[in-house]
Amino acid sequence: MEDVIIYTDGACSGNPGPGGWGSILMYKENKKEISGGLKNTTNNIMEITAVIEALKLLKFECEVKVYSDSAYVVNAFNNGWIYNWRKNNWKTADKKPVKNKELWEELYALTKKHSVEFIKVKGHSDNEFNNRCDELARSAIKSL
Repeated sequence: MEDVIIYTDGACSGNPGPGGWGSILMYKENKKEISGGLKNTTNNIMEITAVIEALKLLKFECEVKVYSDSAYVVNAFNNGWIYNWRKNNWKTADKKPVKNKELWEELYALTKKHSVEFIKVKGHSDNEFNNRCDELARSAIKSL
């Protein structure tokens, strides 16, 4: 399997409000930046969307490391929340419907096509790729 590194970030101006996402995909010597946004969304939706849109670009099965400053996204996989949500018919531990279910379902399906590891990075610090994703997300908001 080929190794791919993905950095992602989401941003919102107000929550909810106009939002943007940015992702950087790195494969061998290649680097691709993508971004997008919605006029009325939430930060969490943008964080999940950034990962989905990046994974959708992969054309074959890959070994993927996803770097995100979103504890929501990283913990959903690393702490097993998403597996419990699925097992419990998309209900949280306190029996409430999981927010953003459709996005989580899409992200889950994409992670099954690849070997994906989620890695938490500190946001707005010294990580150049995370900072660049933040710039892409904020730029996407301005272009709405």
